[in-house]
Amino acid sequence: MGLMSIRLGTNDVEKARTFYDATFAALGFGETRLAMDMPVALYRLPGGVHFMLASPRNGEAASHGNGETIGLTAADADCVDRWHEAGLVKGGSCEGPPGPRTEAGGRYGAYLRDPDGHKLCAYSAG
Repeated sequence: MGLMSIRLGTNDVEKARTFYDATFAALGFGETRLAMDMPVALYRLPGGVHFMLASPRNGEAASHGNGETIGLTAADADCVDRWHEAGLVKGGSCEGPPGPRTEAGGRYGAYLRDPDGHKLCAYSAG
């Protein structure tokens, strides 16, 4: 079994796309492709996992989940810093500034919330 995709709800696909284009670029991922038949931003992450941003199919407003965090791997501490800064510039909010994390054995990491309130973290690979 493997992970196929991650889909997050958004109330503004273009605003979310701007945020994720910038933060994923800081981690070395490519920009999104937009699905032609519906407003979905689609990223192919390393390992073949798809990361999607779209309005909920049930027509209700998108909201973030309390206690949920999506973790990303960065090449090094400088990459974590660039990721965090790009997120702040593109409408995200700080949920924990870059630095060593005792809860992660001293690994270097940072936390952001995207414009819809989803919590993300990035940690250096080594």
